[in-house]
Amino acid sequence: MIFPNIEAERARLGLTKEEFAEKLGVVTKTYYNWIGGVNPIPSDMLLKIAKLCNTSIDYLLGLKDEKKVG
Repeated sequence: MIFPNIEAERARLGLTKEEFAEKLGVVTKTYYNWIGGVNPIPSDMLLKIAKLCNTSIDYLLGLKDEKKVG
């Protein structure tokens, strides 16, 4: 898995992969392709994921260890 922080935040929210994909407005296969590194995550979707998880894009991508926003 390329983005373990995204998966950790999804699980923290208590959502299945299918539910998370639905909240993002994408099909489950698209979500799997993103977190598996098959396809890049579009910037607008990174913003949507960060907002949904109440965290920063840097944290989601593993660029920072702190999950807080700001």
